[in-house]
Amino acid sequence: MVYYNFTPKKKGFFERISLTTRLIILNVLLFIVFYSLISAGILSFEDVALTPLVVLSGSSLWTFISSMFMHSGITHLLFNMISLFFIGTLLERIIGRKRYFWFYMISGIFAGLIFVLLSGFFGGSSLGAKLFGDPGVLGVGASGAIFGLVGVLSVLIPNKKISLIAGPLIAIIFSSFLSNAFPGSAFVGFLEIIFTIYIFASIFAIFSFNPRMYKISLPLEMPFWLIPLIAIIPLVVIGLFVDLPIGNSAHFGGLLVGLIYGFYLKKKYPQKVRKISSWFS
Repeated sequence: MVYYNFTPKKKGFFERISLTTRLIILNVLLFIVFYSLISAGILSFEDVALTPLVVLSGSSLWTFISSMFMHSGITHLLFNMISLFFIGTLLERIIGRKRYFWFYMISGIFAGLIFVLLSGFFGGSSLGAKLFGDPGVLGVGASGAIFGLVGVLSVLIPNKKISLIAGPLIAIIFSSFLSNAFPGSAFVGFLEIIFTIYIFASIFAIFSFNPRMYKISLPLEMPFWLIPLIAIIPLVVIGLFVDLPIGNSAHFGGLLVGLIYGFYLKKKYPQKVRKISSWFS
Protein backbone atom coordinates (compact mmCIF):
# COMPACT_ATOMS: atom_id res chain seq x y z
CA MET A 1 0.00 0.00 0.00
CA VAL A 2 1.27 3.44 -0.96
CA TYR A 3 0.36 6.29 1.36
CA TYR A 4 0.19 9.88 0.16
CA ASN A 5 0.05 12.73 2.57
CA PHE A 6 -2.64 15.09 1.26
CA THR A 7 -2.28 17.54 4.13
CA PRO A 8 -2.27 20.96 2.46
CA LYS A 9 1.00 22.81 2.75
CA LYS A 10 0.77 25.87 4.91
CA LYS A 11 1.32 29.06 3.00
CA GLY A 12 3.88 31.56 4.17
CA PHE A 13 2.97 35.08 5.20
CA PHE A 14 3.71 36.64 1.80
CA GLU A 15 1.80 33.87 0.01
CA ARG A 16 -1.31 34.59 2.07
CA ILE A 17 -1.47 38.34 1.60
CA SER A 18 -2.94 39.85 -1.56
CA LEU A 19 -0.89 41.31 -4.37
CA THR A 20 -2.45 44.69 -3.62
CA THR A 21 -1.07 44.53 -0.09
CA ARG A 22 2.35 43.58 -1.49
CA LEU A 23 2.26 46.56 -3.84
CA ILE A 24 1.39 48.83 -0.91
CA ILE A 25 4.29 47.43 1.13
CA LEU A 26 6.62 47.89 -1.86
CA ASN A 27 5.47 51.49 -2.34
CA VAL A 28 6.05 52.30 1.33
CA LEU A 29 9.47 50.59 1.44
CA LEU A 30 10.72 52.25 -1.74
CA PHE A 31 9.44 55.63 -0.52
CA ILE A 32 11.50 55.18 2.65
CA VAL A 33 14.55 54.01 0.67
CA PHE A 34 14.38 56.82 -1.89
CA TYR A 35 13.67 59.46 0.74
CA SER A 36 16.61 58.22 2.86
CA LEU A 37 19.00 58.26 -0.12
CA ILE A 38 17.82 61.75 -1.10
CA SER A 39 18.21 63.01 2.47
CA ALA A 40 21.72 61.53 2.60
CA GLY A 41 22.64 63.30 -0.65
CA ILE A 42 23.27 60.03 -2.49
CA LEU A 43 20.36 60.65 -4.85
CA SER A 44 18.43 63.76 -5.85
CA PHE A 45 14.66 63.95 -6.26
CA GLU A 46 15.28 64.42 -10.00
CA ASP A 47 16.97 61.00 -10.14
CA VAL A 48 13.73 59.19 -9.33
CA ALA A 49 11.03 61.62 -10.56
CA LEU A 50 9.70 61.65 -14.12
CA THR A 51 10.66 64.91 -15.86
CA PRO A 52 9.34 65.34 -19.45
CA LEU A 53 12.22 67.53 -20.67
CA VAL A 54 14.82 65.10 -19.35
CA VAL A 55 13.09 61.98 -20.69
CA LEU A 56 12.52 63.50 -24.14
CA SER A 57 16.24 64.21 -24.31
CA GLY A 58 16.81 60.46 -24.04
CA SER A 59 17.95 60.41 -20.42
CA SER A 60 16.57 58.90 -17.21
CA LEU A 61 14.24 56.40 -18.90
CA TRP A 62 14.29 54.33 -15.68
CA THR A 63 12.21 57.04 -14.04
CA PHE A 64 9.14 55.62 -15.79
CA ILE A 65 9.41 52.88 -13.14
CA SER A 66 11.02 54.66 -10.18
CA SER A 67 8.51 57.53 -10.28
CA MET A 68 5.65 55.03 -9.81
CA PHE A 69 7.04 54.09 -6.39
CA MET A 70 8.05 57.54 -5.16
CA HIS A 71 5.74 60.16 -3.65
CA SER A 72 6.09 63.84 -2.83
CA GLY A 73 5.41 63.29 0.87
CA ILE A 74 3.67 61.16 3.48
CA THR A 75 0.22 62.66 2.78
CA HIS A 76 0.57 61.94 -0.95
CA LEU A 77 1.70 58.38 -0.16
CA LEU A 78 -1.17 57.76 2.27
CA PHE A 79 -3.87 58.93 -0.14
CA ASN A 80 -2.57 56.84 -2.99
CA MET A 81 -2.14 53.74 -0.84
CA ILE A 82 -5.65 54.04 0.61
CA SER A 83 -7.04 54.36 -2.93
CA LEU A 84 -4.92 51.41 -4.08
CA PHE A 85 -6.13 49.28 -1.16
CA PHE A 86 -9.83 49.72 -1.89
CA ILE A 87 -9.74 49.85 -5.69
CA GLY A 88 -6.90 47.38 -6.22
CA THR A 89 -8.32 44.73 -3.87
CA LEU A 90 -11.57 44.77 -5.85
CA LEU A 91 -9.95 44.52 -9.28
CA GLU A 92 -7.48 41.84 -8.16
CA ARG A 93 -10.38 39.59 -7.17
CA ILE A 94 -12.11 40.15 -10.51
CA ILE A 95 -9.26 39.67 -13.02
CA GLY A 96 -6.81 37.58 -10.99
CA ARG A 97 -3.40 38.23 -9.48
CA LYS A 98 -1.23 37.73 -12.57
CA ARG A 99 -3.24 39.92 -14.94
CA TYR A 100 -3.65 42.51 -12.20
CA PHE A 101 0.10 42.82 -11.60
CA TRP A 102 1.04 43.27 -15.24
CA PHE A 103 -1.80 45.67 -15.88
CA TYR A 104 -0.83 47.75 -12.84
CA MET A 105 2.72 48.11 -14.14
CA ILE A 106 1.69 48.77 -17.75
CA SER A 107 -0.91 51.38 -16.78
CA GLY A 108 1.61 53.19 -14.57
CA ILE A 109 4.20 53.27 -17.35
CA PHE A 110 1.62 54.33 -19.96
CA ALA A 111 0.37 57.08 -17.63
CA GLY A 112 3.95 58.34 -17.36
CA LEU A 113 4.36 58.20 -21.14
CA ILE A 114 1.21 60.27 -21.74
CA PHE A 115 2.36 62.74 -19.09
CA VAL A 116 5.75 63.10 -20.80
CA LEU A 117 4.32 63.46 -24.31
CA LEU A 118 1.50 65.91 -23.49
CA SER A 119 3.61 68.00 -21.15
CA GLY A 120 6.73 67.84 -23.32
CA PHE A 121 5.06 68.80 -26.61
CA PHE A 122 2.13 70.94 -25.47
CA GLY A 123 3.11 72.28 -22.05
CA GLY A 124 5.45 75.02 -23.24
CA SER A 125 2.83 77.78 -23.29
CA SER A 126 1.06 79.24 -20.26
CA LEU A 127 -2.25 77.57 -21.18
CA GLY A 128 -0.51 74.34 -22.15
CA ALA A 129 1.28 74.18 -18.80
CA LYS A 130 -2.04 74.57 -16.98
CA LEU A 131 -3.71 71.85 -19.05
CA PHE A 132 -0.90 69.35 -19.48
CA GLY A 133 1.78 70.37 -16.99
CA ASP A 134 5.01 72.27 -17.35
CA PRO A 135 7.62 70.15 -19.22
CA GLY A 136 10.13 70.89 -16.48
CA VAL A 137 7.84 69.69 -13.68
CA LEU A 138 8.77 66.60 -11.67
CA GLY A 139 6.15 63.84 -11.63
CA VAL A 140 5.91 61.12 -8.97
CA GLY A 141 3.25 58.85 -7.55
CA ALA A 142 1.16 55.73 -8.09
CA SER A 143 -1.97 57.64 -9.09
CA GLY A 144 -1.47 57.08 -12.82
CA ALA A 145 -1.55 53.30 -12.29
CA ILE A 146 -4.49 53.65 -9.87
CA PHE A 147 -6.48 55.58 -12.47
CA GLY A 148 -5.82 52.64 -14.81
CA LEU A 149 -7.51 50.36 -12.27
CA VAL A 150 -10.42 52.80 -12.04
CA GLY A 151 -10.75 52.74 -15.84
CA VAL A 152 -11.08 48.95 -15.95
CA LEU A 153 -13.64 48.87 -13.14
CA SER A 154 -15.71 51.66 -14.69
CA VAL A 155 -16.20 49.37 -17.72
CA LEU A 156 -16.58 46.02 -15.94
CA ILE A 157 -18.82 47.15 -13.04
CA PRO A 158 -20.11 50.60 -14.08
CA ASN A 159 -23.09 50.58 -11.71
CA LYS A 160 -21.18 49.55 -8.58
CA LYS A 161 -21.53 52.33 -5.99
CA ILE A 162 -18.31 53.70 -4.51
CA SER A 163 -17.55 56.65 -2.27
CA LEU A 164 -15.29 59.41 -3.54
CA ILE A 165 -13.61 61.01 -0.52
CA ALA A 166 -14.02 64.70 -1.37
CA GLY A 167 -12.97 66.42 1.88
CA PRO A 168 -9.17 66.03 1.63
CA LEU A 169 -9.25 66.93 -2.08
CA ILE A 170 -11.15 70.14 -1.31
CA ALA A 171 -8.60 70.91 1.42
CA ILE A 172 -5.72 70.50 -1.05
CA ILE A 173 -7.44 72.79 -3.59
CA PHE A 174 -8.07 75.48 -0.97
CA SER A 175 -4.51 75.20 0.31
CA SER A 176 -3.10 75.60 -3.22
CA PHE A 177 -5.40 78.56 -3.93
CA LEU A 178 -4.41 80.39 -0.75
CA SER A 179 -0.70 79.68 -1.27
CA ASN A 180 -0.89 81.18 -4.78
CA ALA A 181 -3.05 84.13 -3.76
CA PHE A 182 -1.12 85.04 -0.61
CA PRO A 183 2.45 83.73 -0.93
CA GLY A 184 4.47 83.91 2.27
CA SER A 185 1.48 84.80 4.45
CA ALA A 186 1.81 83.61 8.06
CA PHE A 187 -1.96 83.20 8.30
CA VAL A 188 -1.98 80.99 5.20
CA GLY A 189 0.79 78.93 6.78
CA PHE A 190 -1.40 78.46 9.85
CA LEU A 191 -4.35 77.43 7.67
CA GLU A 192 -2.17 74.90 5.87
CA ILE A 193 -1.44 73.29 9.23
CA ILE A 194 -5.20 73.14 9.89
CA PHE A 195 -5.76 71.61 6.43
CA THR A 196 -3.06 69.00 7.11
CA ILE A 197 -4.65 68.08 10.45
CA TYR A 198 -8.03 67.76 8.72
CA ILE A 199 -6.56 65.53 6.02
CA PHE A 200 -5.09 63.14 8.59
CA ALA A 201 -8.36 63.24 10.56
CA SER A 202 -10.20 62.27 7.36
CA ILE A 203 -7.86 59.33 6.85
CA PHE A 204 -8.50 58.19 10.41
CA ALA A 205 -12.27 58.62 9.87
CA ILE A 206 -12.19 56.38 6.79
CA PHE A 207 -10.86 53.45 8.82
CA SER A 208 -12.82 54.18 11.99
CA PHE A 209 -15.89 52.20 10.82
CA ASN A 210 -17.95 54.83 12.61
CA PRO A 211 -20.68 56.27 10.32
CA ARG A 212 -20.61 59.65 12.07
CA MET A 213 -16.84 59.99 11.91
CA TYR A 214 -16.84 58.77 8.31
CA LYS A 215 -18.85 61.84 7.32
CA ILE A 216 -15.89 64.04 8.32
CA SER A 217 -14.14 63.01 5.09
CA LEU A 218 -17.17 64.19 3.01
CA PRO A 219 -17.78 60.95 1.08
CA LEU A 220 -19.73 61.30 -2.16
CA GLU A 221 -21.39 58.05 -3.26
CA MET A 222 -21.60 57.55 -7.02
CA PRO A 223 -21.45 54.74 -9.63
CA PHE A 224 -18.03 53.70 -10.90
CA TRP A 225 -18.64 55.04 -14.41
CA LEU A 226 -18.92 58.56 -13.00
CA ILE A 227 -15.68 58.46 -10.99
CA PRO A 228 -13.32 59.19 -13.94
CA LEU A 229 -15.34 62.25 -14.96
CA ILE A 230 -15.58 63.66 -11.44
CA ALA A 231 -11.96 62.90 -10.62
CA ILE A 232 -10.41 64.55 -13.69
CA ILE A 233 -12.61 67.16 -15.40
CA PRO A 234 -13.25 69.46 -12.38
CA LEU A 235 -9.54 69.40 -11.50
CA VAL A 236 -8.58 70.36 -15.06
CA VAL A 237 -10.99 73.32 -14.92
CA ILE A 238 -9.78 74.40 -11.47
CA GLY A 239 -6.19 74.01 -12.67
CA LEU A 240 -6.79 76.78 -15.21
CA PHE A 241 -7.04 79.23 -12.30
CA VAL A 242 -5.08 77.58 -9.47
CA ASP A 243 -1.73 75.77 -9.63
CA LEU A 244 -2.57 72.32 -8.28
CA PRO A 245 0.04 69.69 -7.38
CA ILE A 246 -1.92 67.11 -9.39
CA GLY A 247 -0.82 65.38 -12.61
CA ASN A 248 -4.03 65.40 -14.62
CA SER A 249 -2.34 64.28 -17.83
CA ALA A 250 -0.86 61.22 -16.07
CA HIS A 251 -4.28 60.45 -14.58
CA PHE A 252 -5.80 60.73 -18.06
CA GLY A 253 -3.13 58.38 -19.47
CA GLY A 254 -3.77 55.75 -16.82
CA LEU A 255 -7.53 56.08 -17.24
CA LEU A 256 -7.25 55.72 -21.02
CA VAL A 257 -5.30 52.46 -20.90
CA GLY A 258 -7.72 51.21 -18.22
CA LEU A 259 -10.74 51.90 -20.41
CA ILE A 260 -9.07 50.18 -23.37
CA TYR A 261 -8.28 47.09 -21.30
CA GLY A 262 -11.75 47.08 -19.77
CA PHE A 263 -13.43 47.09 -23.18
CA TYR A 264 -11.00 44.39 -24.37
CA LEU A 265 -12.04 42.14 -21.46
CA LYS A 266 -15.71 42.95 -22.09
CA LYS A 267 -15.40 41.91 -25.73
CA LYS A 268 -13.31 38.78 -25.09
CA TYR A 269 -15.30 37.52 -22.09
CA PRO A 270 -18.83 38.92 -22.59
CA GLN A 271 -20.64 36.34 -20.45
CA LYS A 272 -18.21 36.60 -17.54
CA VAL A 273 -18.33 40.39 -17.63
CA ARG A 274 -22.15 40.35 -17.66
CA LYS A 275 -22.15 38.06 -14.59
CA ILE A 276 -19.62 40.23 -12.77
CA SER A 277 -21.53 43.40 -13.65
CA SER A 278 -24.81 41.90 -12.39
CA TRP A 279 -23.19 40.84 -9.09
CA PHE A 280 -22.11 44.41 -8.42
CA SER A 281 -25.25 46.18 -9.67
